[in-house]
Amino acid sequence: MLIRSMEESPSLRRKTVMREKGRRQAVRGPAFMFNDRGTSLTAEEERFLDAAEYGNIPVVRKMLEESRTLNVNCVDYMGQNALQLAVGNEHLEVTELLLKKENLARIGDALLLAISKGYVRIVEAILNHPGFAASKRLTLSPCEQELQDDDFYAYDEDGTRFSPDITPIILAAHCQKYEVVHMLLMKGARIERPHDYFCKCGDCTEKQRHDSFSHSRSRINAYKGLASPAYLSLSSEDPVLTALELSNELAKLANIEKEFKNDYRKLSMQCKDFVVGVLDLCRDSEEVEAILNGDLESAEPLEMHRHKASLSRVKLAIKYEVKKFVAHPNCQQQLLTIWYENLSGLREQTVAIKCLVVLVVALGLPFLAIGYWIAPCSRLGKILRSPFMKFVAHAASFIIFLGLLVFNASDRFEGITTLPNITVTDYPRQIFRVKTTRFTWTEMLIMVWVLGMMWSECKELWLEGPREYILQLWNVLDFGMLSIFIAAFTARFLAFLQATKAQQYVDSYVQESDLSEVTLPPEIQYFTYARDKWLPSDPQIISEGLYAIAVVLSFSRIAYILPANESFGPLQISLGRTVKDIFKFMVLFIMVFLAFMIGMFILYSYYLGAKVNAAFTTVEESFKTLFWSIFGLSEVTSVVLKYDHKFIENIGYVLYGIYNVTMVVVLLNMLIAMINSSYQEIELNLFTQSNSRVFESHSFNSILNQPTRYQVSIH
Repeated sequence: MLIRSMEESPSLRRKTVMREKGRRQAVRGPAFMFNDRGTSLTAEEERFLDAAEYGNIPVVRKMLEESRTLNVNCVDYMGQNALQLAVGNEHLEVTELLLKKENLARIGDALLLAISKGYVRIVEAILNHPGFAASKRLTLSPCEQELQDDDFYAYDEDGTRFSPDITPIILAAHCQKYEVVHMLLMKGARIERPHDYFCKCGDCTEKQRHDSFSHSRSRINAYKGLASPAYLSLSSEDPVLTALELSNELAKLANIEKEFKNDYRKLSMQCKDFVVGVLDLCRDSEEVEAILNGDLESAEPLEMHRHKASLSRVKLAIKYEVKKFVAHPNCQQQLLTIWYENLSGLREQTVAIKCLVVLVVALGLPFLAIGYWIAPCSRLGKILRSPFMKFVAHAASFIIFLGLLVFNASDRFEGITTLPNITVTDYPRQIFRVKTTRFTWTEMLIMVWVLGMMWSECKELWLEGPREYILQLWNVLDFGMLSIFIAAFTARFLAFLQATKAQQYVDSYVQESDLSEVTLPPEIQYFTYARDKWLPSDPQIISEGLYAIAVVLSFSRIAYILPANESFGPLQISLGRTVKDIFKFMVLFIMVFLAFMIGMFILYSYYLGAKVNAAFTTVEESFKTLFWSIFGLSEVTSVVLKYDHKFIENIGYVLYGIYNVTMVVVLLNMLIAMINSSYQEIELNLFTQSNSRVFESHSFNSILNQPTRYQVSIH
């Protein structure tokens, strides 16, 4: 039982081992200044400690060489030995003399002290000590080391001067000592990455159970070391990639460990500042390309000619919302260069020339696509492969698609006739529904466009994978829009098949020329009815409803083009941020709304038919009255009763008045203030961030394929 308890309590084991060693300790306590210093030290030891503290090299050397009774591990009234005193006062020669002695104690603490003070030469001398011959000494924390050698990292008899989980390399990283970090890395020291927060391994479970606070602090100390610019730049082959991934991991931990949110957010921002600092140090375009594109040496030979458009680090920075990196002038300049690739001179042209180029591409898009398909490696193919031309071609294609949607509905515009009259049958025995369900040529073109876009979405889904694809909200919108189009056309086709079968029955069995004089079976007669007699589940009605929703989503898709404009891009991102604020506001809004809705309903539910109007007498009427009251469209008489129940009526007036003050005066104005604050917060750098989305999305795909589009705005 004793052995087991010692294993479970490292501090108990450390104290037990110290008692067994019987090392002479100085008398320490709050009143140490009143004690005689010599009561626990011999005259020789006093002289030795003074010489070590003040750097008296001859005395230290003589005593180490000649004295046979000297205890080199003796401590002064503060509990520090000669090595600690020499290191603390930066006496390199004395430290080197002491390190030659065998069985020297507290070498680890001296190393930590030298690292914290930045004494590089002393650190180098200590690391050359035989005690650090094995790199394991440098990777074990003082807490782990004390189980093997209790005083290696000890400051005094009470423990270490630093946190028990601090290793030399973690401390060097915290202190930003580049030379020391380099020396420790060369010795094989590494900062062990903490386990996942939800890790259930035996080690993590035991640490969490024994002391959850110390466990959390040790994780933060490790992440501080990992996020240190000194450690990032010296330990990683790709510091930019490591910093980006670490910043994302720290941002996630900030949302998990709420009590240490500020610490993790600060470290995440430190990693982001590091990658921006690396970008600041670039001296030419080649270095900028190397940072933005990542490791080019491992690229496939066939892909080397396309490396300029990979932008792997930019995509990662956008994904992890590293705004400063994306908005950095060096990054933006390189993105603009790629954007106008193979279009030398167009960047410097006026807006009028650029608009003319856009118009020419839009009008000649079918011919340009055919030319690219026939000769993709020609001069025309290289021009069309430019991200700018991809963007223009895709935008033109989508605008043509929207034009087809408008043209398809133009026959119902007042005073405009673009299609044959589908409300009049072509011959007497023709069933009316056959003509209304038949596809027009514009609808067939729309179907071709929809199928093409759906094929492109499926390719993108295959390349990116379901998880990455779904994470992008624009992809969800596109897939939903196209799915609704397909569902609408499918329902329309089913209605056409049913009407065609009915027409075949009429052609086969009905001889009369006037269908109104014939008694048809109910399932056939149904297809001769006017719209007001159709069933709610009629496929044609369902088709028209789905088609209307798809058209609305299609026109909302114009927002994809907006980020390319300096005026509209920031507004779009601000709108996205505003929507998020509204959703947060809706929680409080719904809580207040439900409270008054239920309260007013309970108050007036007994007066159904006894009020001036039906407001608040049912749950539905309560909802309508309170909702439209927000916009000032409800009347004050909503609370008036026909009976002389003034108490109920007065309570109704008070509650209704409080509701209007709370909702209209307080909450709505608070929402306006939130929206205004959000816009001011994200106004800076919005155009560069949104523009980068467009640059990135049109730099990787064929002109004939729908490119990966602007996905999610950065906030």
